[in-house]
This record gives sequence, C-alpha cells and structure tokens, in this order.
Amino acid sequence: MSIPLDKLVDNVMAELEKRLSSATGVSPIHRAEQPANNIENETEASMQENGEPAMAAPDAIERIATKVPSPKWEEGMHELIASTPARIGVWRTGTRPLTKEVLKFRCDHAAAVDSIYGQVSQTILDEFRLFTVDTRYENTENYLKRPDMGRIVSKDGIEIIRKSCQVKPQVQLVISDGLSANAIDANLRDVYPSLLDSLHAYGLSVGTPFFVRGGRVAVMDHIGEMLKPEVLVLLIGERPGLVSSNSMSAYMCYRPGKGTVESERTVISNIHRRGTPPVEAGAHIGTIVKKMLEQRASGINMDL
Repeated sequence: MSIPLDKLVDNVMAELEKRLSSATGVSPIHRAEQPANNIENETEASMQENGEPAMAAPDAIERIATKVPSPKWEEGMHELIASTPARIGVWRTGTRPLTKEVLKFRCDHAAAVDSIYGQVSQTILDEFRLFTVDTRYENTENYLKRPDMGRIVSKDGIEIIRKSCQVKPQVQLVISDGLSANAIDANLRDVYPSLLDSLHAYGLSVGTPFFVRGGRVAVMDHIGEMLKPEVLVLLIGERPGLVSSNSMSAYMCYRPGKGTVESERTVISNIHRRGTPPVEAGAHIGTIVKKMLEQRASGINMDL
C-alpha cells in the first residue's frame, strides 16, 4: 500500500500534535509554529467540549505553513502563492523553518532522488508491448557523469531495433526513462493512448514503438539514422525537482539524424497532473506531428 508524500507529512505532523498534546495539554509545535497574534484563539479552539486537547486539523496546519502573518501586502502575497507551486510564504518559527516545511522538503528531495535511480515498471512496458534496448550508459552513476553515453544505442540494442522495427515509418515513437523513471510510470498510461488516438485520427501511420533505458534526448538522432522516420517523437522523463519528480517531456523532430541541432527539435515539457495534463498533451503532440509533416520542418524552422 502506497501513500502520497504530502499525505504522509500531514499524518506525521498530526501524530506529533497528538503525542505532544497528550503529554503537555498544549502542543509546543502548535504554539511555536503559528503567528503570535493567533496563539490565544488557536489554544481555545484546540480544546474539545470535554476539555481535552484536540488534534490540529491538516488544513489548519496547511494554512499556518503557507501564510506569512500580517504581510504588508496581503493581496500580493496571496497572488504569489496562487501563481506558483514554488515554496513562497512558508514562514518560519523563530529562526528556523516550520517542521512541516522541513518534512515536505525532505520528502520532495527523496522523491527526486528515487526518480533518477528508479526503474520504469516492466508491467507498463508489457502493457503497451514495448521491447527494451539500452544505450551505452552502463549504470546510473556513469549516466549522470557521461551524458554522451546516453545518446548512443548499445550494439545489442542496434541489432534488436534493426530486427524488430519498421524502416522509414511515417511516425516513430520512442519512450525513455531519461532522468525520471517515475515520469513514465505516472504519465505513460494517459499520454500514450491519447497520442496514438490523435495520430490515427489524422490518418498518420506509426512504426514500431519501443523503450530506451538510459536515454538522453539526442538518442533520437541515432535512432533516426537507423530507422529514417519522417518524424520521431521521444517521450522522456525530465530532470526532477522539488516541485515535481514525475514530469515528462515530448521531443519531436522532423527527419532527425547525424548533425541535428537542438533548435531543430520541438518540445512540450512539464507533462504531469499538476502541469500540462497528460491526456491533453498526447492529443496536442499528434497535432504538432501533423504540422511537421505538412511543413516538412520542426523546431524553429516550422510555424506553429
């Protein structure tokens, strides 16, 4: 059984409140981590009708953790918080961050590390009948130090691709873990069917899709040299951050190959449930691919 990280933090904070309240009658965390002018009211609210201390509600903890008490420009503070998932207005207690914010930071950091060192679920790959090839990355540590090794398919992978894939397809789909295995696990089930539906709706044919382990964006150039597709679409995990560890990007290129430069690629980034919705992204990718084929161009050379 899994539990979302933010829910885990709420549960940890609630348990701390419960234990400290039982021991002292008033929660030190609750008292320390709220604006001073609200302490008296919150203390009264924390008592149940029978006089026993009540556990602080998760939404009350969230309010304390995300609002600066008595800001000089309250409307502007609310606008900033609403405009970005970044850590704005998390406030502090004394000279240190709030306990909940420290826990959330550590959880988000751990999720980012897990994304980089994790592996894509074989169940998902089997579900979409994606065979796997490796790049020359060897292992994660080498992958991080030698990006160039993730741009070249291994010798065994080259043979598998040549035996298994259609040559000169109209559209070639490739999936890769990149820097976030979690991105594939979290988004592929929504992005991939939506993309296929969009391509088929436009009457476009698709080659033989497959998965590349340890891939970098430019691996699409090596694959392009082998298969000679009109358009290649690479769905790849993005570098994880402290806001999202499961964000995916879609890189598209018209006739990629040796000598392709980055400006010739078109990209849709931040594909995840709190960014570009995966289903919507899949449909939009199909529309862009159609325009690439019509204009015979991609990147800065095409008109979107």
